[in-house]
Amino acid sequence: MSLSRTATSRAPSARPLVVSADEELLDELLRLLAAAGAEAELATGGPALRRAHRTAPLVLVGADALGNAGLRALPRRPGVVVVTTGELPAAEWASAVELGAERVAVLPGDESWLLARSSAAVRSPVDRGWLVAVGGSCGGAGASTVATAVAVAAAPGVLLVDGDPWGGGLDLLLGAERAEGLRWPDLAGLRGRVAGDALLAALPEVGGVHVLASSRDAPAPVPDEALAAVIGAARSVGCPVVLDLSRAGPPEGAAAVGDADLAVLVVPGRLRAATAARLLVEQPGSPWASAHLVVGRVPGGLGREGVADVVGRPVLAELPHDRSVVPRGERGEPPAVAVRSPLGSVARRVLTEVRAGTSQRMGADVR
Repeated sequence: MSLSRTATSRAPSARPLVVSADEELLDELLRLLAAAGAEAELATGGPALRRAHRTAPLVLVGADALGNAGLRALPRRPGVVVVTTGELPAAEWASAVELGAERVAVLPGDESWLLARSSAAVRSPVDRGWLVAVGGSCGGAGASTVATAVAVAAAPGVLLVDGDPWGGGLDLLLGAERAEGLRWPDLAGLRGRVAGDALLAALPEVGGVHVLASSRDAPAPVPDEALAAVIGAARSVGCPVVLDLSRAGPPEGAAAVGDADLAVLVVPGRLRAATAARLLVEQPGSPWASAHLVVGRVPGGLGREGVADVVGRPVLAELPHDRSVVPRGERGEPPAVAVRSPLGSVARRVLTEVRAGTSQRMGADVR
């Protein structure tokens, strides 16, 4: 369950998370947060709790929620405060310690401290970076090329994340295979909150694109927790993220796709590829259910209208054959994204869509 009670207008990234079902305590916390100039995000379980727990600048946990199984299962993070209106029994103190709480605030005595702590947490927040997830309806659809083109067009200051451990390493498409920096084997153990600036500084960077690539020597699946930690770290410091999931079949990257501001499915203009895309978006609970399509033009194949009709999703752009892709890739050169180039046109259409969508969501939040 997730809902918000408006205290004042703030960007979504500045919302403190409140976890409680105690109505009297909720009223007190919302009053305090309103005084701090913040809008609360209320969540008690499910994906809403997991997402808000990762991104909130401050987490206020009511004493009544200390036994919440969903909350206790989440990784420890800084900025957790347990709030109560009376002294905690020893067992609940132990639960607060297990959550990694920095303090147990007892109201009304600690009201001034909690107000100051909340104000500091939401002061001058950085706009959260957007996330675009790109997948292919079948092998060889060109999803990695499209994802790389989007990142190059969005540079500087963008992170390209390789979500396909058996794709040979996305750094090859940028000519960054010899660039110094960390790859997925070095970061597969990440969990919880990570310093975004430090992460970006540790990755290879070419032409303003930071890239986290898979290993060519020891490929292995990317743990969901590590993927979430990397994406969350970059977005928390305002860095946009492009996630390449060239093989879009579940469950690879499902949670990350669900959190994306825009999901893009690359579908070659062939009946079998379009049918595969339809099965993917129609699967119950599929994170690709709201995806927009990029249709790869195939001589004699389905056009954009035909693919849209088969898949049942809107076509964002059509990608003509680009003769420069293969030779540039073999030379280790990034995709060409000039204004009139095929990939450049597609990349800019994707960027226009995600930026427009992000602006609309922020505007709705302000209202």
